[in-house]
Amino acid sequence: MKKSKKTVFVSHPISGDMEKNIKKVLDIFRKIHSKNIIPVAPYLVSLQYLDDEVTEDRELGIDANLECFEREYIDELWLFGDFIPKGMRQEIEAARKFNIPVVAKSGKIKAL
Repeated sequence: MKKSKKTVFVSHPISGDMEKNIKKVLDIFRKIHSKNIIPVAPYLVSLQYLDDEVTEDRELGIDANLECFEREYIDELWLFGDFIPKGMRQEIEAARKFNIPVVAKSGKIKAL
């Protein structure tokens, strides 16, 4: 049975100016959310109660993100931003491991 909706994991750099980067991710959500596309980014919720600067908290957040790939909850991984930091690389590796398509959506990030 073909799905009528696509669940898309939105991957974007977060570290650095976190407030600005979170706003960018939310703007991306506004632009792509439709009847056919459901954007997800578990890290947005994790950042509300975990501290990205604390190693244990960061690892908990990353584990939560990667669980989406392991459970094959998402249909595609979409990459946004100007560069690919470690967290995004982990998401790309997980997508490839589970044969989830990786789509570069930013002109600055080349198709992988």
